Amino acid sequence: MNGRTVLERFPAGGPRGSWPAEEFAHARRQEGLPAEVVMDLATDMFLVIVRKDTGVDAIA
Repeated sequence: MNGRTVLERFPAGGPRGSWPAEEFAHARRQEGLPAEVVMDLATDMFLVIVRKDTGVDAIA
């Protein structure tokens, strides 16, 4: 994905009632990173990303 840094990947078939990608993204936002969750349909994974145009350097 151009213009994005993937921080973490989570399988889409997680346990019912669990949102690990959203929880991870929330924790990164608490640290000051503008993290968001997107779905990669090709791999059936949720990706926690930071867009590169935000001016924040993220560790891949």
